[in-house]
Amino acid sequence: MQAKQPHRLLLKGAGIVKKIETIEEFNQLLEEKDKFFFLKHSLTCPISGSAFDEYQKFAKETGEQEAYYLAVQESRDLSNHIAETFAIKHESPQAFLFKNGKPVWNESHWKITSKELASV
Repeated sequence: MQAKQPHRLLLKGAGIVKKIETIEEFNQLLEEKDKFFFLKHSLTCPISGSAFDEYQKFAKETGEQEAYYLAVQESRDLSNHIAETFAIKHESPQAFLFKNGKPVWNESHWKITSKELASV
């Protein structure tokens, strides 16, 4: 059986937002990446839809290559794993910046803007 590949959302410009679906994929990011952005996105919440648009805009405008997300409804185990592992209350939408395997910044709801992400 072939391993499931993460979905990729291609944007105009340089940045790509990549979908992560499993705890294993997320743990691989923690091990392999010194720094990455991550977004918990709800497929049914209009606030999350706006935050996701801002996240994509951030990746496009800055050329950020290390931008990942999960869809909460499709990856509930991963969403819970992040909340429990790092003792950060679950919210969606919720954006994180991970450095050296640990979250160093997180924000939620209307505070997730391309300008805010670029300033982190």
